[in-house]
Amino acid sequence: MTDIDNTTTEQALVPALTRAPVRPDSPTFAELGVRAETVEALRAAGITRAFAIQEYAVPIAIRGSDLIGQAPTGTGKTLGFGLPLLERVTAPAEGADGTPQALVVVPTRELGLQVARDIAAASRNRGVRVLPIYGGVAYEPQIDALKRGVEVLVGTPGRLLDLAKQKQLKLGGVRALVLDEADRMLDLGFLEDVEKILAMLPQQRQTMLFSATMPEPIVALARRFLRNPMTIHAGHTTESGPSPQTKQVVYRTHPLNKLEMVARILQADGRGLTMIFTRTKRAADRVAEDLDFRGFAVAAVHGDLGQGARERALRAFRTGKIDVLVATDVAARGLDVSGVTHVINYDCPEDPDTYTHRIGRTGRAGATGVAVTFVDWEDMPRWVLIDKSMGLNMPQPPETYHTSPALFADLDIPTDVSGTLPTAQRNRAGLSAEVEEDLGGGRRRGRVSRPQRGGAPESPEPSWETSERPKRQRRRRRGGKTVSDTDTTASPDTGATPPTGSTDSAAAASNAASSRAESSSLDDTDSGGTPARTRTRRRRRAVAPSADES
Repeated sequence: MTDIDNTTTEQALVPALTRAPVRPDSPTFAELGVRAETVEALRAAGITRAFAIQEYAVPIAIRGSDLIGQAPTGTGKTLGFGLPLLERVTAPAEGADGTPQALVVVPTRELGLQVARDIAAASRNRGVRVLPIYGGVAYEPQIDALKRGVEVLVGTPGRLLDLAKQKQLKLGGVRALVLDEADRMLDLGFLEDVEKILAMLPQQRQTMLFSATMPEPIVALARRFLRNPMTIHAGHTTESGPSPQTKQVVYRTHPLNKLEMVARILQADGRGLTMIFTRTKRAADRVAEDLDFRGFAVAAVHGDLGQGARERALRAFRTGKIDVLVATDVAARGLDVSGVTHVINYDCPEDPDTYTHRIGRTGRAGATGVAVTFVDWEDMPRWVLIDKSMGLNMPQPPETYHTSPALFADLDIPTDVSGTLPTAQRNRAGLSAEVEEDLGGGRRRGRVSRPQRGGAPESPEPSWETSERPKRQRRRRRGGKTVSDTDTTASPDTGATPPTGSTDSAAAASNAASSRAESSSLDDTDSGGTPARTRTRRRRRAVAPSADES
Protein backbone atom coordinates (compact mmCIF):
# COMPACT_ATOMS: atom_id res chain seq x y z
CA MET A 1 0.00 0.00 0.00
CA THR A 2 1.50 3.33 -1.01
CA ASP A 3 0.87 6.68 0.53
CA ILE A 4 -2.65 8.08 0.33
CA ASP A 5 -2.93 10.46 -2.59
CA ASN A 6 -5.54 13.11 -3.22
CA THR A 7 -6.92 11.57 -6.41
CA THR A 8 -8.66 8.61 -4.83
CA THR A 9 -12.25 8.19 -5.90
CA GLU A 10 -13.42 6.62 -2.65
CA GLN A 11 -15.12 9.00 -0.29
CA ALA A 12 -12.96 10.01 2.66
CA LEU A 13 -14.43 12.69 4.90
CA VAL A 14 -18.10 12.25 5.74
CA PRO A 15 -20.10 14.90 3.84
CA ALA A 16 -22.17 17.44 5.67
CA LEU A 17 -25.48 15.84 4.72
CA THR A 18 -24.69 12.73 6.78
CA ARG A 19 -23.00 14.45 9.71
CA ALA A 20 -24.56 15.40 12.99
CA PRO A 21 -26.63 18.56 13.17
CA VAL A 22 -24.11 20.63 15.12
CA ARG A 23 -25.25 23.52 17.24
CA PRO A 24 -25.64 26.81 15.41
CA ASP A 25 -23.29 28.42 17.91
CA SER A 26 -20.60 25.76 17.47
CA PRO A 27 -17.25 27.34 16.57
CA THR A 28 -15.79 27.05 13.11
CA PHE A 29 -12.45 25.37 12.59
CA ALA A 30 -10.89 28.71 11.77
CA GLU A 31 -11.96 29.97 15.18
CA LEU A 32 -10.33 26.94 16.79
CA GLY A 33 -6.96 27.94 15.36
CA VAL A 34 -6.74 25.59 12.37
CA ARG A 35 -4.70 26.95 9.47
CA ALA A 36 -6.47 28.29 6.39
CA GLU A 37 -5.43 25.50 3.99
CA THR A 38 -6.96 22.85 6.22
CA VAL A 39 -10.11 24.89 6.77
CA GLU A 40 -10.56 25.21 3.01
CA ALA A 41 -10.16 21.43 2.52
CA LEU A 42 -12.80 20.79 5.19
CA ARG A 43 -15.13 23.35 3.62
CA ALA A 44 -14.80 21.54 0.29
CA ALA A 45 -16.14 18.44 2.03
CA GLY A 46 -19.01 20.42 3.53
CA ILE A 47 -17.54 20.54 7.05
CA THR A 48 -17.46 24.00 8.59
CA ARG A 49 -18.34 23.69 12.29
CA ALA A 50 -16.89 21.42 14.94
CA PHE A 51 -18.35 18.57 16.96
CA ALA A 52 -18.07 18.70 20.74
CA ILE A 53 -14.94 16.53 20.93
CA GLN A 54 -13.31 18.64 18.21
CA GLU A 55 -14.33 21.89 19.89
CA TYR A 56 -12.70 20.88 23.17
CA ALA A 57 -9.73 18.80 21.99
CA VAL A 58 -8.38 20.77 19.02
CA PRO A 59 -7.34 23.98 20.87
CA ILE A 60 -5.69 22.01 23.68
CA ALA A 61 -3.89 19.64 21.32
CA ILE A 62 -2.64 22.47 19.10
CA ARG A 63 -0.85 23.88 22.15
CA GLY A 64 1.06 20.59 22.41
CA SER A 65 -0.48 19.24 25.62
CA ASP A 66 -0.97 15.53 26.24
CA LEU A 67 -4.62 14.55 26.49
CA ILE A 68 -7.10 11.71 26.84
CA GLY A 69 -10.17 12.18 24.65
CA GLN A 70 -13.36 10.23 25.16
CA ALA A 71 -16.46 10.67 23.05
CA PRO A 72 -19.27 8.48 21.71
CA THR A 73 -18.85 6.61 18.46
CA GLY A 74 -19.49 8.62 15.32
CA THR A 75 -18.78 12.08 16.75
CA GLY A 76 -15.61 13.02 14.87
CA LYS A 77 -12.74 11.78 17.03
CA THR A 78 -10.54 11.30 13.94
CA LEU A 79 -10.47 15.01 13.14
CA GLY A 80 -10.20 15.69 16.87
CA PHE A 81 -6.63 14.41 16.78
CA GLY A 82 -5.98 14.62 13.02
CA LEU A 83 -6.21 18.40 12.79
CA PRO A 84 -3.72 19.04 15.64
CA LEU A 85 -1.32 16.58 14.01
CA LEU A 86 -1.46 18.50 10.75
CA GLU A 87 -0.76 21.73 12.62
CA ARG A 88 2.48 20.25 14.00
CA VAL A 89 3.60 18.70 10.71
CA THR A 90 5.83 20.42 8.17
CA ALA A 91 4.71 19.83 4.57
CA PRO A 92 7.15 19.02 1.74
CA ALA A 93 6.73 22.52 0.30
CA GLU A 94 7.64 23.93 3.71
CA GLY A 95 10.97 22.12 3.96
CA ALA A 96 10.10 18.63 5.21
CA ASP A 97 12.89 16.07 4.74
CA GLY A 98 10.61 13.02 4.41
CA THR A 99 11.16 11.70 7.94
CA PRO A 100 7.94 10.67 9.74
CA GLN A 101 6.83 13.51 12.04
CA ALA A 102 3.56 12.08 13.42
CA LEU A 103 2.46 8.54 14.22
CA VAL A 104 -1.07 7.18 14.68
CA VAL A 105 -1.28 3.61 16.02
CA VAL A 106 -4.55 1.73 15.42
CA PRO A 107 -5.65 -1.81 16.30
CA THR A 108 -7.05 -2.91 12.91
CA ARG A 109 -6.14 -2.53 9.26
CA GLU A 110 -9.54 -1.22 8.22
CA LEU A 111 -9.46 1.52 10.83
CA GLY A 112 -5.95 2.46 9.74
CA LEU A 113 -7.05 2.93 6.14
CA GLN A 114 -10.02 5.05 7.19
CA VAL A 115 -7.95 7.31 9.46
CA ALA A 116 -5.30 7.74 6.77
CA ARG A 117 -7.92 8.74 4.20
CA ASP A 118 -9.48 11.31 6.53
CA ILE A 119 -6.17 12.92 7.45
CA ALA A 120 -5.05 12.97 3.81
CA ALA A 121 -8.31 14.62 2.75
CA ALA A 122 -7.92 17.31 5.41
CA SER A 123 -4.35 18.02 4.25
CA ARG A 124 -5.24 18.02 0.56
CA ASN A 125 -4.22 21.63 -0.04
CA ARG A 126 -0.84 21.29 1.68
CA GLY A 127 0.31 18.04 0.09
CA VAL A 128 1.15 16.32 3.36
CA ARG A 129 2.06 12.68 2.64
CA VAL A 130 0.10 10.17 4.72
CA LEU A 131 1.06 6.50 4.66
CA PRO A 132 -1.04 3.64 6.08
CA ILE A 133 1.09 0.69 7.22
CA TYR A 134 -0.52 -2.63 8.04
CA GLY A 135 0.03 -6.35 7.63
CA GLY A 136 -1.44 -8.77 5.16
CA VAL A 137 0.05 -6.97 2.14
CA ALA A 138 3.47 -6.88 0.52
CA TYR A 139 6.33 -5.04 2.22
CA GLU A 140 7.84 -3.58 -0.92
CA PRO A 141 5.28 -0.83 -1.72
CA GLN A 142 5.35 0.37 1.89
CA ILE A 143 9.15 0.39 1.94
CA ASP A 144 9.26 2.30 -1.35
CA ALA A 145 6.83 4.91 0.04
CA LEU A 146 8.98 5.30 3.16
CA LYS A 147 12.06 5.88 1.02
CA ARG A 148 10.24 8.56 -0.99
CA GLY A 149 9.34 10.33 2.23
CA VAL A 150 6.27 10.61 4.44
CA GLU A 151 5.08 13.05 7.10
CA VAL A 152 2.27 11.12 8.86
CA LEU A 153 2.28 7.38 9.54
CA VAL A 154 -0.91 5.45 10.38
CA GLY A 155 -0.15 1.85 11.22
CA THR A 156 -0.86 -1.31 13.15
CA PRO A 157 1.68 -2.39 15.77
CA GLY A 158 2.79 -5.61 14.10
CA ARG A 159 3.82 -4.14 10.74
CA LEU A 160 5.41 -1.08 12.39
CA LEU A 161 7.65 -3.34 14.45
CA ASP A 162 8.47 -5.53 11.45
CA LEU A 163 9.63 -2.56 9.37
CA ALA A 164 11.60 -1.19 12.32
CA LYS A 165 13.42 -4.52 12.72
CA GLN A 166 14.29 -4.44 9.03
CA LYS A 167 15.83 -0.97 9.52
CA GLN A 168 13.32 0.43 7.03
CA LEU A 169 11.43 2.61 9.53
CA LYS A 170 12.99 5.26 11.74
CA LEU A 171 10.80 6.96 14.32
CA GLY A 172 13.36 9.29 15.85
CA GLY A 173 11.74 12.37 14.28
CA VAL A 174 8.20 11.75 15.53
CA ARG A 175 6.86 14.78 17.42
CA ALA A 176 3.31 13.57 18.10
CA LEU A 177 1.85 10.14 18.88
CA VAL A 178 -1.82 9.14 18.84
CA LEU A 179 -3.24 5.86 20.14
CA ASP A 180 -6.63 5.52 18.48
CA GLU A 181 -9.06 3.15 20.21
CA ALA A 182 -6.69 3.45 23.16
CA ASP A 183 -8.54 1.01 25.41
CA ARG A 184 -7.95 -1.71 22.82
CA MET A 185 -4.36 -0.67 22.21
CA LEU A 186 -3.43 -0.82 25.89
CA ASP A 187 -5.06 -4.10 26.82
CA LEU A 188 -3.01 -7.25 27.25
CA GLY A 189 -3.01 -8.04 23.55
CA PHE A 190 -1.22 -4.88 22.37
CA LEU A 191 0.50 -3.49 25.46
CA GLU A 192 3.85 -5.15 24.81
CA ASP A 193 3.96 -3.97 21.19
CA VAL A 194 2.94 -0.43 22.18
CA GLU A 195 5.74 -0.31 24.74
CA LYS A 196 8.26 -1.37 22.09
CA ILE A 197 7.04 1.38 19.76
CA LEU A 198 7.19 3.97 22.53
CA ALA A 199 10.81 3.00 23.20
CA MET A 200 11.66 4.02 19.61
CA LEU A 201 10.15 7.50 19.95
CA PRO A 202 11.80 10.62 21.35
CA GLN A 203 11.11 11.43 24.98
CA GLN A 204 10.00 14.97 24.09
CA ARG A 205 6.79 14.38 22.18
CA GLN A 206 3.06 14.93 22.40
CA THR A 207 0.92 11.88 23.22
CA MET A 208 -2.84 11.69 22.72
CA LEU A 209 -5.26 8.85 23.50
CA PHE A 210 -8.73 8.66 21.97
CA SER A 211 -11.53 6.13 22.34
CA ALA A 212 -15.26 5.82 22.88
CA THR A 213 -14.76 3.65 25.97
CA MET A 214 -12.04 4.27 28.53
CA PRO A 215 -12.20 1.99 31.60
CA GLU A 216 -10.48 3.24 34.74
CA PRO A 217 -7.70 0.59 34.70
CA ILE A 218 -6.84 1.60 31.13
CA VAL A 219 -6.75 5.27 32.12
CA ALA A 220 -4.41 4.48 35.03
CA LEU A 221 -2.19 2.48 32.68
CA ALA A 222 -2.21 5.22 30.06
CA ARG A 223 -0.89 7.80 32.48
CA ARG A 224 2.42 5.97 32.44
CA PHE A 225 2.95 7.25 28.90
CA LEU A 226 1.58 10.78 29.35
CA ARG A 227 2.91 13.99 30.88
CA ASN A 228 0.30 15.97 32.84
CA PRO A 229 -2.54 14.93 30.54
CA MET A 230 -5.89 16.64 30.29
CA THR A 231 -8.98 14.43 30.13
CA ILE A 232 -11.83 15.48 27.86
CA HIS A 233 -15.30 13.94 27.98
CA ALA A 234 -17.50 15.03 25.10
CA GLY A 235 -20.95 13.68 24.32
CA HIS A 236 -24.20 12.86 25.99
CA THR A 237 -22.72 11.04 29.01
CA THR A 238 -19.35 10.67 30.66
CA GLU A 239 -19.65 6.92 30.16
CA SER A 240 -20.04 7.43 26.40
CA GLY A 241 -22.94 5.08 25.99
CA PRO A 242 -24.78 4.44 22.74
CA SER A 243 -26.26 7.28 20.77
CA PRO A 244 -29.74 8.29 21.92
CA GLN A 245 -30.66 8.33 18.23
CA THR A 246 -30.29 4.52 18.14
CA LYS A 247 -33.33 2.39 18.93
CA GLN A 248 -32.19 -0.64 20.93
CA VAL A 249 -34.20 -3.87 20.82
CA VAL A 250 -33.28 -7.09 22.63
CA TYR A 251 -34.80 -10.54 22.06
CA ARG A 252 -34.25 -13.86 23.75
CA THR A 253 -33.95 -16.28 20.84
CA HIS A 254 -33.17 -19.88 20.09
CA PRO A 255 -29.94 -20.48 18.12
CA LEU A 256 -31.78 -22.48 15.45
CA ASN A 257 -34.25 -19.63 14.87
CA LYS A 258 -31.83 -16.72 14.62
CA LEU A 259 -31.38 -16.96 10.86
CA GLU A 260 -35.10 -16.92 10.22
CA MET A 261 -35.42 -13.79 12.34
CA VAL A 262 -32.52 -12.10 10.54
CA ALA A 263 -34.05 -12.86 7.14
CA ARG A 264 -37.22 -11.03 8.19
CA ILE A 265 -35.42 -8.10 9.84
CA LEU A 266 -33.54 -7.55 6.57
CA GLN A 267 -36.89 -6.96 4.87
CA ALA A 268 -38.02 -4.23 7.29
CA ASP A 269 -39.38 -1.00 5.88
CA GLY A 270 -36.76 1.71 5.46
CA ARG A 271 -33.81 -0.59 6.02
CA GLY A 272 -30.54 0.62 4.54
CA LEU A 273 -27.07 -0.85 4.99
CA THR A 274 -26.93 -3.47 7.75
CA MET A 275 -24.07 -4.91 9.78
CA ILE A 276 -24.37 -8.29 11.52
CA PHE A 277 -21.86 -9.17 14.24
CA THR A 278 -20.94 -12.72 15.20
CA ARG A 279 -18.64 -14.05 17.88
CA THR A 280 -16.55 -16.37 15.68
CA LYS A 281 -15.15 -16.33 12.17
CA ARG A 282 -16.81 -19.61 11.30
CA ALA A 283 -20.19 -18.23 12.34
CA ALA A 284 -19.64 -15.17 10.13
CA ASP A 285 -18.96 -17.36 7.11
CA ARG A 286 -21.95 -19.58 7.85
CA VAL A 287 -24.37 -16.68 8.27
CA ALA A 288 -23.10 -14.99 5.10
CA GLU A 289 -23.49 -18.19 3.08
CA ASP A 290 -27.00 -18.80 4.37
CA LEU A 291 -28.14 -15.25 3.65
CA ASP A 292 -26.60 -15.38 0.19
CA PHE A 293 -28.57 -18.57 -0.47
CA ARG A 294 -31.72 -16.71 0.56
CA GLY A 295 -31.11 -14.00 -2.02
CA PHE A 296 -29.50 -11.19 0.01
CA ALA A 297 -26.44 -9.27 -1.23
CA VAL A 298 -24.02 -10.11 1.56
CA ALA A 299 -20.31 -10.48 2.31
CA ALA A 300 -18.25 -11.51 5.32
CA VAL A 301 -15.29 -9.75 6.95
CA HIS A 302 -13.07 -11.41 9.54
CA GLY A 303 -9.44 -12.05 10.39
CA ASP A 304 -9.01 -15.22 8.32
CA LEU A 305 -9.61 -13.35 5.07
CA GLY A 306 -6.74 -11.81 3.18
CA GLN A 307 -6.41 -8.06 3.18
CA GLY A 308 -7.51 -7.82 -0.44
CA ALA A 309 -10.71 -9.75 0.27
CA ARG A 310 -11.48 -7.63 3.34
CA GLU A 311 -11.02 -4.37 1.47
CA ARG A 312 -13.09 -5.69 -1.42
CA ALA A 313 -16.01 -6.49 0.90
CA LEU A 314 -15.82 -3.09 2.60
CA ARG A 315 -15.67 -1.25 -0.73
CA ALA A 316 -18.71 -3.15 -1.97
CA PHE A 317 -20.51 -2.32 1.27
CA ARG A 318 -19.67 1.39 1.14
CA THR A 319 -20.68 1.72 -2.50
CA GLY A 320 -23.96 -0.17 -2.05
CA LYS A 321 -23.14 -3.19 -4.20
CA ILE A 322 -23.99 -5.25 -1.14
CA ASP A 323 -26.21 -4.07 1.70
CA VAL A 324 -25.42 -6.68 4.37
CA LEU A 325 -22.00 -7.11 5.98
CA VAL A 326 -21.41 -10.00 8.39
CA ALA A 327 -18.36 -9.39 10.55
CA THR A 328 -16.57 -10.29 13.72
CA ASP A 329 -15.46 -7.58 16.12
CA VAL A 330 -12.62 -6.70 13.71
CA ALA A 331 -15.11 -4.28 12.09
CA ALA A 332 -16.59 -2.96 15.31
CA ARG A 333 -13.79 -0.51 16.04
CA GLY A 334 -13.88 2.89 14.44
CA LEU A 335 -15.27 2.00 11.02
CA ASP A 336 -17.40 4.86 9.69
CA VAL A 337 -19.77 3.83 6.91
CA SER A 338 -22.54 6.29 6.17
CA GLY A 339 -26.00 4.90 5.62
CA VAL A 340 -25.90 2.03 8.14
CA THR A 341 -29.44 1.91 9.52
CA HIS A 342 -29.44 -1.47 11.28
CA VAL A 343 -26.97 -3.37 13.43
CA ILE A 344 -27.74 -6.95 14.49
CA ASN A 345 -25.84 -8.64 17.30
CA TYR A 346 -26.26 -12.19 16.06
CA ASP A 347 -24.27 -13.36 19.09
CA CYS A 348 -24.49 -11.61 22.44
CA PRO A 349 -21.52 -9.25 23.01
CA GLU A 350 -18.89 -10.25 25.53
CA ASP A 351 -18.97 -7.06 27.60
CA PRO A 352 -20.47 -3.54 27.68
CA ASP A 353 -17.58 -2.02 25.72
CA THR A 354 -18.05 -4.50 22.87
CA TYR A 355 -21.79 -3.76 22.89
CA THR A 356 -21.11 -0.01 22.66
CA HIS A 357 -18.68 -0.32 19.77
CA ARG A 358 -20.87 -2.76 17.85
CA ILE A 359 -24.07 -0.74 17.90
CA GLY A 360 -22.03 2.42 17.41
CA ARG A 361 -21.80 1.52 13.71
CA THR A 362 -25.34 2.91 13.35
CA GLY A 363 -26.82 6.15 14.62
CA ARG A 364 -23.54 7.89 13.77
CA ALA A 365 -23.13 11.63 13.40
CA GLY A 366 -26.62 12.40 14.59
CA ALA A 367 -28.39 9.94 12.30
CA THR A 368 -31.02 7.49 13.52
CA GLY A 369 -30.49 3.75 13.69
CA VAL A 370 -31.78 0.43 14.98
CA ALA A 371 -29.73 -2.03 17.06
CA VAL A 372 -31.08 -5.56 17.52
CA THR A 373 -29.44 -7.97 19.97
CA PHE A 374 -30.09 -11.71 20.16
CA VAL A 375 -29.58 -13.28 23.59
CA ASP A 376 -29.49 -17.03 23.95
CA TRP A 377 -30.47 -18.75 27.19
CA GLU A 378 -26.85 -19.47 28.04
CA ASP A 379 -26.00 -15.78 27.45
CA MET A 380 -28.42 -14.49 30.06
CA PRO A 381 -25.85 -14.00 32.89
CA ARG A 382 -23.65 -12.01 30.52
CA TRP A 383 -26.53 -9.93 29.25
CA VAL A 384 -27.72 -9.08 32.78
CA LEU A 385 -24.29 -7.54 33.47
CA ILE A 386 -24.35 -5.60 30.19
CA ASP A 387 -27.86 -4.35 30.86
CA LYS A 388 -26.95 -3.20 34.36
CA SER A 389 -23.77 -1.48 33.20
CA MET A 390 -25.49 0.32 30.30
CA GLY A 391 -28.68 1.16 32.21
CA LEU A 392 -30.94 -0.30 29.50
CA ASN A 393 -33.61 -1.59 31.91
CA MET A 394 -34.04 -4.76 29.84
CA PRO A 395 -32.63 -7.51 32.10
CA GLN A 396 -35.16 -10.12 30.92
CA PRO A 397 -35.62 -9.88 27.13
CA PRO A 398 -38.87 -11.35 25.79
CA GLU A 399 -38.73 -14.78 24.21
CA THR A 400 -39.19 -14.14 20.50
CA TYR A 401 -39.33 -16.22 17.32
CA HIS A 402 -39.67 -15.40 13.64
CA THR A 403 -43.44 -15.82 13.94
CA SER A 404 -43.85 -13.54 16.96
CA PRO A 405 -46.07 -10.53 16.23
CA ALA A 406 -43.85 -8.32 18.44
CA LEU A 407 -40.93 -8.80 16.03
CA PHE A 408 -42.92 -7.40 13.11
CA ALA A 409 -44.39 -4.55 15.16
CA ASP A 410 -41.12 -3.44 16.80
CA LEU A 411 -39.09 -3.28 13.59
CA ASP A 412 -41.73 -2.27 11.01
CA ILE A 413 -41.58 -5.57 9.14
CA PRO A 414 -44.41 -6.36 6.73
CA THR A 415 -46.40 -9.34 7.95
CA ASP A 416 -46.38 -11.11 4.59
CA VAL A 417 -42.62 -11.51 4.22
CA SER A 418 -40.94 -14.92 4.20
CA GLY A 419 -37.42 -16.14 4.93
CA THR A 420 -36.30 -15.56 1.33
CA LEU A 421 -35.88 -12.25 -0.46
CA PRO A 422 -38.26 -12.02 -3.42
CA THR A 423 -36.61 -12.09 -6.82
CA ALA A 424 -38.05 -8.70 -7.74
CA GLN A 425 -36.16 -7.08 -4.83
CA ARG A 426 -32.76 -8.54 -5.66
CA ASN A 427 -31.46 -5.40 -7.30
CA ARG A 428 -27.96 -5.17 -5.77
CA ALA A 429 -24.91 -5.84 -7.92
CA GLY A 430 -23.43 -8.19 -5.33
CA LEU A 431 -19.89 -8.85 -4.16
CA SER A 432 -18.89 -10.29 -7.53
CA ALA A 433 -19.23 -6.82 -9.06
CA GLU A 434 -16.32 -5.58 -6.92
CA VAL A 435 -12.83 -6.46 -8.12
CA GLU A 436 -10.36 -7.75 -5.55
CA GLU A 437 -7.02 -5.97 -5.64
CA ASP A 438 -3.81 -7.98 -5.60
CA LEU A 439 -2.03 -6.39 -2.66
CA GLY A 440 0.70 -9.01 -2.40
CA GLY A 441 1.92 -10.50 0.82
CA GLY A 442 -0.88 -13.06 0.95
CA ARG A 443 -0.75 -16.09 3.14
CA ARG A 444 -0.35 -18.41 0.19
CA ARG A 445 3.04 -16.97 -0.69
CA GLY A 446 5.71 -19.62 -0.37
CA ARG A 447 3.24 -22.33 0.60
CA VAL A 448 3.28 -25.69 -1.08
CA SER A 449 0.21 -26.62 -3.03
CA ARG A 450 -2.55 -28.14 -0.97
CA PRO A 451 -5.77 -29.84 -1.96
CA GLN A 452 -8.66 -27.52 -2.74
CA ARG A 453 -11.91 -27.62 -0.82
CA GLY A 454 -13.32 -30.15 -3.28
CA GLY A 455 -10.48 -32.53 -2.55
CA ALA A 456 -8.65 -32.31 -5.89
CA PRO A 457 -5.05 -31.13 -5.65
CA GLU A 458 -4.18 -27.88 -7.36
CA SER A 459 -1.05 -29.29 -8.99
CA PRO A 460 -0.85 -33.09 -8.67
CA GLU A 461 2.51 -34.52 -7.75
CA PRO A 462 3.96 -37.02 -10.28
CA SER A 463 3.61 -40.55 -8.94
CA TRP A 464 6.56 -42.94 -8.56
CA GLU A 465 5.05 -45.27 -11.11
CA THR A 466 4.67 -42.67 -13.87
CA SER A 467 7.68 -40.47 -13.23
CA GLU A 468 10.80 -40.81 -15.36
CA ARG A 469 13.77 -41.44 -13.11
CA PRO A 470 17.11 -43.10 -13.87
CA LYS A 471 17.51 -46.65 -12.65
CA ARG A 472 19.90 -47.16 -9.80
CA GLN A 473 23.20 -48.82 -10.73
CA ARG A 474 23.80 -51.69 -8.32
CA ARG A 475 27.19 -53.21 -7.62
CA ARG A 476 27.13 -56.78 -6.34
CA ARG A 477 29.88 -58.22 -4.16
CA ARG A 478 30.82 -61.81 -3.39
CA GLY A 479 33.59 -62.72 -1.01
CA GLY A 480 34.61 -59.05 -0.75
CA LYS A 481 35.12 -58.75 -4.49
CA THR A 482 32.95 -56.90 -6.98
CA VAL A 483 31.13 -59.28 -9.32
CA SER A 484 30.80 -58.21 -12.94
CA ASP A 485 27.47 -57.90 -14.65
CA THR A 486 28.09 -61.04 -16.61
CA ASP A 487 28.39 -63.06 -13.39
CA THR A 488 25.22 -61.75 -11.73
CA THR A 489 21.65 -62.78 -12.23
CA ALA A 490 19.77 -60.44 -14.57
CA SER A 491 16.73 -58.58 -13.20
CA PRO A 492 13.38 -60.21 -14.00
CA ASP A 493 12.11 -57.24 -16.03
CA THR A 494 14.95 -57.45 -18.59
CA GLY A 495 13.83 -60.79 -19.90
CA ALA A 496 17.46 -62.14 -20.02
CA THR A 497 18.55 -65.55 -18.66
CA PRO A 498 21.50 -65.94 -16.31
CA PRO A 499 24.70 -67.62 -17.57
CA THR A 500 25.08 -71.38 -17.07
CA GLY A 501 28.25 -71.17 -15.00
CA SER A 502 26.68 -68.72 -12.63
CA THR A 503 23.69 -71.03 -12.16
CA ASP A 504 25.88 -74.06 -11.32
CA SER A 505 27.94 -72.16 -8.76
CA ALA A 506 24.82 -70.77 -7.08
CA ALA A 507 23.29 -74.28 -6.88
CA ALA A 508 26.48 -75.69 -5.35
CA ALA A 509 26.58 -72.96 -2.72
CA SER A 510 22.92 -73.61 -1.87
CA ASN A 511 23.55 -77.38 -1.44
CA ALA A 512 26.52 -76.73 0.84
CA ALA A 513 24.49 -74.39 3.04
CA SER A 514 21.72 -76.99 3.31
CA SER A 515 24.18 -79.70 4.38
CA ARG A 516 25.62 -77.51 7.14
CA ALA A 517 22.15 -76.70 8.43
CA GLU A 518 21.19 -80.42 8.53
CA SER A 519 24.32 -81.46 10.41
CA SER A 520 23.79 -78.69 12.96
CA SER A 521 20.24 -79.78 13.57
CA LEU A 522 21.33 -83.40 14.11
CA ASP A 523 23.84 -82.36 16.75
CA ASP A 524 21.08 -80.68 18.73
CA THR A 525 18.64 -83.64 18.63
CA ASP A 526 18.72 -87.22 19.88
CA SER A 527 17.79 -90.29 17.91
CA GLY A 528 14.14 -89.78 18.77
CA GLY A 529 14.18 -86.23 17.49
CA THR A 530 14.19 -84.65 20.96
CA PRO A 531 16.21 -81.40 21.18
CA ALA A 532 19.26 -81.32 23.46
CA ARG A 533 17.91 -78.46 25.61
CA THR A 534 14.83 -80.56 26.41
CA ARG A 535 16.97 -83.52 27.51
CA THR A 536 18.95 -81.27 29.88
CA ARG A 537 15.81 -79.92 31.54
CA ARG A 538 14.51 -83.47 32.05
CA ARG A 539 17.76 -84.57 33.77
CA ARG A 540 17.53 -81.58 36.17
CA ARG A 541 13.98 -82.46 37.13
CA ALA A 542 15.00 -86.05 37.80
CA VAL A 543 17.89 -85.03 40.10
CA ALA A 544 15.86 -82.41 42.00
CA PRO A 545 12.54 -83.96 43.11
CA SER A 546 9.56 -81.75 43.46
CA ALA A 547 8.24 -80.35 46.73
CA ASP A 548 5.31 -82.80 46.76
CA GLU A 549 7.65 -85.81 46.69
CA SER A 550 9.74 -84.48 49.58
